[in-house]
Amino acid sequence: MNISSSLTLELFNQPFLLEKRIELLMAIGKTGSISKAAKEVPMSYKTAWEAVESMNNLAHKPVVTKATGGAGGGGTVLTEYGKNLLESYRELQFEHQKFLNRLGELTNIDTGTLADIGRLGVQISARNQIKGVVKSINRKRVNSEVLLELKSGNELLSIITNSAVESLNLKEGSEVVAIFKSTSVEIITQRQTEQNAFKGVIKHLEKGESEVEVVLDIGEEESVVSVMPIKSLSLNLGKDAVAVVNAKDVMIGR
Repeated sequence: MNISSSLTLELFNQPFLLEKRIELLMAIGKTGSISKAAKEVPMSYKTAWEAVESMNNLAHKPVVTKATGGAGGGGTVLTEYGKNLLESYRELQFEHQKFLNRLGELTNIDTGTLADIGRLGVQISARNQIKGVVKSINRKRVNSEVLLELKSGNELLSIITNSAVESLNLKEGSEVVAIFKSTSVEIITQRQTEQNAFKGVIKHLEKGESEVEVVLDIGEEESVVSVMPIKSLSLNLGKDAVAVVNAKDVMIGR
């Protein structure tokens, strides 16, 4: 019996760099295209695209960005930050394997008795998980208004309980992750309020029978996802739009 373990790096307790995502990033660096990279891994284009979106939202800087110009009219490339992440991961993977090899030499699993080992974990299904920095905390009798500054420069307001602020030990300057469901986000064509209203460009649009999924690029490779009922609202790729989310629907993790 051999000892094996996959290497996963986390940001804010969320899976960030997994082996499959590393393969995807390496393929993007090689092909300059998400669709070609997805075929090489392999994974569906949608899965690959969502993985890139998640990494860009969680990372301190964009990992993947669009390339402009060139004979092919542009494509997708790794940023310098992304290339450095790949190199750092390779070094960690090498040391990780050395550790496992050494552990195998020191441990005789075949003749030992292993208790049941379980790993308790919670994976969050919410599509929107965006890194931010606490800009201010306005504490009231029961709840607190926590204002976050995102990489894109946008501000996101979250209303959570005072006990949550205390348990998370939130302070000005704390790095956190804002989490909210795609079904909590409404896409409109014109800003009607300043609070949690993000102007951007529609970069993905997928219509179903009764719902539409919209991904809005709000800047700095940061995006907001909405899944909402199909209305008479006219939405088109590349068009400007506004994503709106209620502050009470925004959770905070760290």
